[in-house]
Amino acid sequence: MTELNKKTPAPAAAGSDGSGPEPLLKVDGLVKHFPITKGVLKRKVGAVQAVDGLTFDVRPGETLGVVGESGCGKSTMGRLVTRLLEPTGGKVEFQGRDITHLSAGRLRPMRRDIQMIFQDPYGSLNPRHTVGGIVSTPFRLQGVKPEGGVKAEVQRLLELVGLNPEHYNRYPHEFSGGQRQRIGIARALALKPKLVVADEPVSALDVSIQAQVVNLLDDLQDELGLTYMIIAHDLSVIRHVSDRIAVMYLGKIVELADRKSLYEAPMHPYTKALMSAVPVPDPRRRGAKSDRILLKGDVPSPISPPAGCRFHTRCWKATEICGTTEPPLLQLKTGHQVACHHPENAPDQAPGEQVLAGAREAVELVTVTKAEPSDPAEVPESAKAPEPEEATDAPDAAPDSTKE
Repeated sequence: MTELNKKTPAPAAAGSDGSGPEPLLKVDGLVKHFPITKGVLKRKVGAVQAVDGLTFDVRPGETLGVVGESGCGKSTMGRLVTRLLEPTGGKVEFQGRDITHLSAGRLRPMRRDIQMIFQDPYGSLNPRHTVGGIVSTPFRLQGVKPEGGVKAEVQRLLELVGLNPEHYNRYPHEFSGGQRQRIGIARALALKPKLVVADEPVSALDVSIQAQVVNLLDDLQDELGLTYMIIAHDLSVIRHVSDRIAVMYLGKIVELADRKSLYEAPMHPYTKALMSAVPVPDPRRRGAKSDRILLKGDVPSPISPPAGCRFHTRCWKATEICGTTEPPLLQLKTGHQVACHHPENAPDQAPGEQVLAGAREAVELVTVTKAEPSDPAEVPESAKAPEPEEATDAPDAAPDSTKE
């Protein structure tokens, strides 16, 4: 696999406090509920709470990474930001303008500034159209006539993303998965957007070419001054490409921090469980012990999420307040926000609370070593269970299986 480029941190930028430029994108209390209907009259009997109160911003020139388990609402959030879906509630501002409920006609001029790269390079390209027709579609829809002609501009874009300009008249089925994704990237960049939302841009690709596409996105950002919001399930990819990272769980952001803070000292227990599942391909660590947190049980249904903190049903630190009061997303360190009553690596926000009886059984810490049989796990005090079971007996919730 090609080696990933090291991400150069974006210049610091602040929000409305006057210490830096305004965010390019501001999201406040974003909500999306999909109604559940029943019967001939389509009577509403419930709703899938896919996204439930997201607040964050994206700063000019940075890359915001979004990670979380399957079904947590990452892709829905990306489609809400690009206005491919109509929000149920909340507010989306782009360059200071409210675009939350703009009509299709009023949104059309803004489409050139916000573009999306889709996850599936096989399904996102029309098999009946040539590559030239696919990449030139944005020019036709927006009525833009590039200097030198559409064909010359499309060939320049193909060359920019690493494809042969002479492939202008070929069809998508003549290309590999990685090449098709490059075509999708060329289409997204055609109108020189300011914000690009990439929904798992490498998850459908062979691992041997994932790094090539990631490096391409990084190089294009430096060359064109792009701002990215990258949705992914691969924590290693997110670490390389992101300046800040948002961790989602069941429709909510539970932690938002810069890359260095998040990976070195995660504050939310769910983030800690995710980080423990990341494999470290280092031959020097062969035979070394690796503590991995296995979350038991399944993610609760977004149709009826649990009260209070939505992670408390799988958390080893859950107390009574976690089941009754939803923790707000607070900044506990500079640039590090977390929604937790009992955060890791930070002062307890609700001291004196008694850990629930079943909380310690919601997690299992397994010590894995390749050189010798596993020793009894040295469980931290916050995650210690009375009698740890064998890893094979517990239903593994696979905290690292975050592919959507």
